[in-house]
Amino acid sequence: MTDERVSRRAYLATAGTGIAMLAGCSSGGGDPGTEGETATDTPVTTGTPTATPESLSGTLTVATYSSWVEDEGAAGPWLKQTFEERYPDVTVEYVTPDGEVSHYVQRKQQGAPIDADMYVGLNVDQLITADSNLDTDLFDTPQLSNGRKVKDGLRFDPQGRAIPYDTGYISVVFDESEVPRPETFTDLTEPEWEDGLLAQNAQTAATGRAFLLWTIKEFGTDGYLDYWRDLQANGVTILDSWTESYSNAYMNGERPMVVSYSTDQVFANRYDYDMTRHQVAALNGQGYANPEGMARFADSDSPDLAAVFMDFMLTAEAQGEIAVRNVQFPAIPESEAALTEEFQTYAKVPDQPVTFTYDELQGNVEGWVEDWAREIAQ
Repeated sequence: MTDERVSRRAYLATAGTGIAMLAGCSSGGGDPGTEGETATDTPVTTGTPTATPESLSGTLTVATYSSWVEDEGAAGPWLKQTFEERYPDVTVEYVTPDGEVSHYVQRKQQGAPIDADMYVGLNVDQLITADSNLDTDLFDTPQLSNGRKVKDGLRFDPQGRAIPYDTGYISVVFDESEVPRPETFTDLTEPEWEDGLLAQNAQTAATGRAFLLWTIKEFGTDGYLDYWRDLQANGVTILDSWTESYSNAYMNGERPMVVSYSTDQVFANRYDYDMTRHQVAALNGQGYANPEGMARFADSDSPDLAAVFMDFMLTAEAQGEIAVRNVQFPAIPESEAALTEEFQTYAKVPDQPVTFTYDELQGNVEGWVEDWAREIAQ
């Protein structure tokens, strides 16, 4: 599956360059979100890191995806600079291999050195894929002083290896000057919203896969394809990526609704976009949580240094920077993160965040996507 994080973050980083060409100048209000998640039984990783800060030295190799490092204003460079200022004898080195986590799964299968200490940007799909293709552990379970800060509902690894550092909530973004607010999933199949929705292909876009999983959560495995047939009958348009659907089709006014994120008003306000076109609808009061995690490689040459860096990423300061720079929610409670007033005003947490657990997805998700693709996306 093509990871759309590159395109989304690249868009967020360069959105300001298009301001002059966009007419929207109004802004609207919004309510700070409230806490709430779907709980899991994932073990809490906590404890005392195995190295004291005074002893830290050496090079930490952090594997990640390219936009974490390369996009203008990305979180990666800020984390590296701030961590190195705090620990002058440490160097943080980023690597961004093609294939992301799959690169390390293949090296592990081949018995090749991992050559990295930790991975940033791990999602539940990638973790399930790694586990299903390896007989030995790719990641271990670090003990983090700040581990207990992470909201329970975001913990997606039942073994506690992957530690969430942020999350997004899939929602419907709509133009209130063209369509009424869709309140339910069923609304999207009604005549008032006919030919209105842009969605993404679940085979090629993370938002598309998350929206599909959300419909399975709502209608069950026996009913989700019927719902998608109703969406098709009402004129849903399915495009390959978030960029195609949002920054191209939606921003060009081709449709009045698009599957996107509940944080979209943050950057809409930042770049003075027309807020009437960036209203956020939480269908049935819900939003599908898509947490991102970090994990330490079991073969790390610097496990203590990796644990301290992971702990640093969960501090209030780092969580605030990650949230604002990624336009995603922090993994720790919003009240504990150093968030800007803009973020707190315009980022929306749905009343009922929902998601599938690791165990629910394992062995099922690929089949669900294949069935959907065969029936809907052909």
